[in-house]
Amino acid sequence: MIVVTSNEISQKNILEYHGIAKGVVVRQPTIKQGFKGAFTLGGKNDAYTEACEQTRQQAYDMMVEDAKKLGANAVIGMRFDASEFMQDSTEVIAYGTAITIE
Repeated sequence: MIVVTSNEISQKNILEYHGIAKGVVVRQPTIKQGFKGAFTLGGKNDAYTEACEQTRQQAYDMMVEDAKKLGANAVIGMRFDASEFMQDSTEVIAYGTAITIE
């Protein structure tokens, strides 16, 4: 699956548009990550960085699976968005336009 942030793929013709592919994850840090994160004083917080990376990867993987279900072989205009869902919970969405390229 080709996934790009641009609205086209160089030297590829778009044959069909399938709509929006998306992957949504709502996540809280694990107890271990929360404990480690609480004791980080200034600087980079590795525990929370790890939680964010895992969540983004899960949302991305879900978006790719959604694109496949739509019949696509590529995604253009891919983006991430995040918002606080409730206290200590974050919603992360990966989305883009599912397409078929030659």
